[in-house]
Amino acid sequence: MKLAEMRPMEPPVLLAEAEKLRRELLELRCKVALGEDVRPHRVKEIKREIARILTVVSEKKAMKEGVGA
Repeated sequence: MKLAEMRPMEPPVLLAEAEKLRRELLELRCKVALGEDVRPHRVKEIKREIARILTVVSEKKAMKEGVGA
């Protein structure tokens, strides 16, 4: 998901998406531990997407509080 798609979304929706990605990351880590074939770059992509989501949520929170405007 791109930043332009994330910015209009509400924080609860974004946090739900982050939780979904965390579950996917856990599944990938389990597969790696079991020696199954996974795309290693997908782990990095998921981590970055979670970070993007949390950044947008933090920005929205700061704007709501009037900080950093």
